[in-house]
Amino acid sequence: MILAGIEDEDKWLAEGIAGIQHNAFYMHRALDANNLRDALKCSALMLSELRTSKLSPHKYYDLYMRAFDELRKLEMFFKDESRHGVSIVDLYELVQHAGNILPRLYLLCTVGSVYIKSKEAPAKDALKDLVEMCRGVQNPIRGLFLRSYLAQVSRDKLPDLGSEYEGGEDTAMDAVEFVLQNFTEMNKLWVRMQHQGPVRIREKLEKERNELRDLVGKNLHVLSQIEGVNLEIYRDTVLPRVLEQIVNCKDELAQYYLMDCIIQVFPDEYHLQTLETLLGACPQLQPTVDIKTVLSRLMERLSNYAASSPDVLPEFLQVEAFAKLSSAIGKVIEAQVDMPIVGAVTLYVSLLTFTLHVHPERLDYVDQVLGACVKLLFGKPKLKEGRATKQIVALLSAPLEKYNDIVTALTLSNYPRVMDCLHDETNKVMAMVIIQSIMKNNTCISTADEIEVLFELLKGLIKGLDGTAADELDEEDFNEEQNSVARLIHMLYNDDSEEMLKIICTVRKHIMAGGPTRLPFTVPPLIFSALRLVRKLQAQDGNVVGEEEPATPKKIFQLLNETIEALSSVPSPELALRLYLQCAQAANDCDLEPVAYEFFTQAFILYEEEVVDSKAQVTAMHLIIGALQRMNVLGVENRDTLTHKATGYSAKLLKRPDQCRAVYACSHLFWVDEKDGIKDGERVLLCLKRALRIANAAQQMANAVSGTSGPVTLFVEILNKYLYFFEKGNPQVASAAIQGLVELITNEMQSDSTTPDPASDAFFASTIRYIQFQKQKGGVVGEKFGPIKV
Repeated sequence: MILAGIEDEDKWLAEGIAGIQHNAFYMHRALDANNLRDALKCSALMLSELRTSKLSPHKYYDLYMRAFDELRKLEMFFKDESRHGVSIVDLYELVQHAGNILPRLYLLCTVGSVYIKSKEAPAKDALKDLVEMCRGVQNPIRGLFLRSYLAQVSRDKLPDLGSEYEGGEDTAMDAVEFVLQNFTEMNKLWVRMQHQGPVRIREKLEKERNELRDLVGKNLHVLSQIEGVNLEIYRDTVLPRVLEQIVNCKDELAQYYLMDCIIQVFPDEYHLQTLETLLGACPQLQPTVDIKTVLSRLMERLSNYAASSPDVLPEFLQVEAFAKLSSAIGKVIEAQVDMPIVGAVTLYVSLLTFTLHVHPERLDYVDQVLGACVKLLFGKPKLKEGRATKQIVALLSAPLEKYNDIVTALTLSNYPRVMDCLHDETNKVMAMVIIQSIMKNNTCISTADEIEVLFELLKGLIKGLDGTAADELDEEDFNEEQNSVARLIHMLYNDDSEEMLKIICTVRKHIMAGGPTRLPFTVPPLIFSALRLVRKLQAQDGNVVGEEEPATPKKIFQLLNETIEALSSVPSPELALRLYLQCAQAANDCDLEPVAYEFFTQAFILYEEEVVDSKAQVTAMHLIIGALQRMNVLGVENRDTLTHKATGYSAKLLKRPDQCRAVYACSHLFWVDEKDGIKDGERVLLCLKRALRIANAAQQMANAVSGTSGPVTLFVEILNKYLYFFEKGNPQVASAAIQGLVELITNEMQSDSTTPDPASDAFFASTIRYIQFQKQKGGVVGEKFGPIKV
């Protein structure tokens, strides 16, 4: 049915165009012959084609443009009185004898244009006559295009200030009155157009009606170009009349488009000075009008105006622009009860953007906007809808981007309240935005109070899973979030030790609620921040003078012990063990033997009870040995206890090679190459001999299981340990022992049962070359290595 209607329209359009072309041909002949009577007759017949009611607006426009082109030629003929021999006044009377009203009015507008140009009558009288007579056509489509033609031919002939058609004292008002009257009538016709045509193609017709909006909007553009329209005329006449028409037409399409036109075509200064009037119309518009876009564009223009020059800023304060915009937005939201949340939030985003551009120093204004948003969202379910949450994120991000300083945002009381309105996932997104802002601007957050507020904002990342199952989290995203929190903790610092301790306690309070999945990420940076403070206090002799409860290393170590204990119960024993050892080293630097011993005790307890994986045990054992070797604060008894534990656990590792390597590593516990370091050569030799026995047992076990004794790597490693202690002057390590070990390795490598291993061979060859190099040095070193035969 619709397809058939379209085909019919195409046929009617083709017939109309053919009629115009046919009559235009004869009109041209009459014009060439300077025959006025035939020219008027043919032009009237040509224009009669525009009387059709069968065409849609889109098709009618095509037909109109054909006629418009021909009328331009007719106008040129009318201008040249020598060709037709009739005065312009008589011609103005003559064309009114045309039989049908539509051709008559088109001809009248054409002659009227020439009449005004001739200046034989005041422009205002001719324009008033024309705009009044155009009332004779009330069909929406035909009337709209007729008035559009009138506007087109008269736009350069308005009695404006400085124009050649300028009239008396109120000349600008005459031009304004003509354009306003034509605009009003055109808008009425445009609005009535929605009721034309059958209901089944209403959507198509509405789309075509929308395409004709510029015909109406051009009137507002013409108004803005009239030189005589100053602020007073705009405020007292133009704006009230236009707004009255917009509000009264009660048409969604017209109201949205014309409000947008006002904002776009008139100067920003006028908008600022008439803000109350313009905003007063907004709540009166239809509930379905997209007022958020209109107001957003208005605020954007005003923001740009404010940015154009510092001189205009006092005007904003004078007219109380913020208060008026804020009040108008509240009234619009109240009036449009069906406005979706996303629309209301978008308005507040625009208002906040305006505020940050125009009044960046007024944090109370910023907080007021956030407070209005809280009031809007109060009592409603937490936002999940994508577009609404994006707008909230934009709202909360705006102050961060403007001030480049989260500390400023922390002073806004309503900032966390807006974040509380977000769904958990969006809350995390916003928390990440905050952290990224801190990182990007290298912001220093240096007081416990600020950190308290900050961590309240970041609770979506820091607190527990809030009912979300761990397997529902995206591991990669989760790791990125927690690593960001860890980086943030590293950035928290204050030169004052007491305040820094308060910061550490505040951070600890928040992160300890993070649950087992978060603690492994957040506890380590806290521990290292605390250790940094410990070392700083140690450099200051341990305390801060004049405080009732000074920050002391001992006090901080107590806190750290409790914190790591919580981490070990997560469980994350390997990480907790590493942190205990870090704390033990720090306690060693502070000469706190009991504290260092306690941390080692906790590390050994973890090793015994929690570290069950064999590879993890090997790593842990080497970490313990390495940390213990650097301890110089321990007394003889405590050191013996810990080294005994270390060597005992080393020999109990699951795999023989691991046992061997851990035991020979323990030899370093008895020989510390420092001025006052322990040097117990006998126990070093015991460790090396024990390692050798374990290596030998490993060879025998490999031979029993697979028939081959395996590579000699362990023996070569032990040989290198012997050489190390031999060079360091351990009297218990003799050249004969090294000689015997070299021969043992050589025999093993030549044995048929030994598995060939290029890496072991290269390692042994390098070791032999080193011995030869030392022998060739001569002097004391050469003499020392001399007995070793290689």
